[in-house]
Amino acid sequence: MRYVSTRGGMAALPFSEILLEGLARDGGLAMPESLPQVSRETLASWRHLSYADLATQVLKLFITDIPEEDLSRLTHAAYNSQVFSSEAIVPLKPLANGMTLIGLSEGPTLAFKDMAMQFLGQVFEYVLARKNTTINILGATSGDTGSAAEYALRGKKGISVFMLSPYGRMSDFQRAQMYSLQDENIHNLSVRGVFDDCQDIVKVLASDLEFKEKYHLGAVNSINWARISAQVVYYFWAWLRATSQDDQQVSFAVPSGNFGNILSGHIARSMGLPVRRLVLATNENNVLEEFFRTGVYKPRSAEQTFATSSPSMDISKASNFERFVYDLVGQDASKVKGLWESLERNGSFDLSDLKPLFEDKFGFVGGQSSHADRLQTIKTVYEQEGVLIDPHTADAVKVARQYQEEGIPMLVLETALPAKFSETIQEAIGQPAPVPEHLKGLADLPQKVTVMDCNVELVRSYIQEHVQL
Repeated sequence: MRYVSTRGGMAALPFSEILLEGLARDGGLAMPESLPQVSRETLASWRHLSYADLATQVLKLFITDIPEEDLSRLTHAAYNSQVFSSEAIVPLKPLANGMTLIGLSEGPTLAFKDMAMQFLGQVFEYVLARKNTTINILGATSGDTGSAAEYALRGKKGISVFMLSPYGRMSDFQRAQMYSLQDENIHNLSVRGVFDDCQDIVKVLASDLEFKEKYHLGAVNSINWARISAQVVYYFWAWLRATSQDDQQVSFAVPSGNFGNILSGHIARSMGLPVRRLVLATNENNVLEEFFRTGVYKPRSAEQTFATSSPSMDISKASNFERFVYDLVGQDASKVKGLWESLERNGSFDLSDLKPLFEDKFGFVGGQSSHADRLQTIKTVYEQEGVLIDPHTADAVKVARQYQEEGIPMLVLETALPAKFSETIQEAIGQPAPVPEHLKGLADLPQKVTVMDCNVELVRSYIQEHVQL
């Protein structure tokens, strides 16, 4: 298995090379030369595997330059009951009316990002040791990626983390999770701006090839293919537990900001997983929903990006969207390159002529949810079913209801535990969300963070001063 860039300017590379590379050198994103296919017989043989064993089987299709025995050791180190609070790792939780919640928030930071980050922490350390080198992770977070990455990489040999987050744009719990870490290899930079500003700074520095090479920059945002491939695993896991027939279709509803989570569902479906629909749910920042409704992709400025009660989705430039467009245009890298050049010049591009393919070929439909919708959904699910969900998951439940079909299970991807967004939970049900026992004193811990203006040169200087080579 080798990987090429969505923009065509990168020689085909094995997994371990793109793992450390992050953004491709031509500004594009790594994609497999061809996707592995999974037969019905193989699916049937996976039904009784543990999560770690399933992860080995799925990931070995994408990672052919790490021996299977080593890969199995890495997946078992990532996915076990000492790391995750559920023996199942990803429990399925039935809701009413044929809807099921996929429990992706059993990890150390209570968010779905742990699912990929725990594997990344293991595979980074393995590859760096094999290459006898170091890496400095540069990332941006709208809330959950940062803490998941930092908890997975804290204290890891040869790795430092520089994580940008938007000043004042995360929940108190999210800030406490990240900023309370005192490890020497963890650096939190709070940038006066929105998430897209943070992401833009990361892309500028990652595109500076001289700087990138000199300071060994890498990525853990979902621009890193390892994140996407690790997330593919739980789509297979959920399908295997929600079905009894090897050709039974399900639909997945996914809260979407940076498009990485639902992209993993697209990859799983393209590999042969029987998926009827991929239901994309956005909040008021509905650039992606607008694309799937109109065929026009038009990101918004920082000033036009709303601060909402589902803050991890307050994103207007979805990094992983380029990978889907690559498939949409028939994996024609020159077309992708042209579209992103047009986006740079004009602020948008129009693929409305391909709109019939969105659902017919790829299964994508979309919808959006408001603050009032979130509150009502949280309240209704709690009162009727005794299940408390976070605001992002509520967005997905609300939109999923529009696309439910008789005989097709609707699987909703949980984003995080409600404790991370207690203010919104309080508003919805009149009481705060319960906090896991081991995290009750989190807000009282001392915090280590550097606040700075939104300026790429300030971030560059900070990295130069604190980097390990």
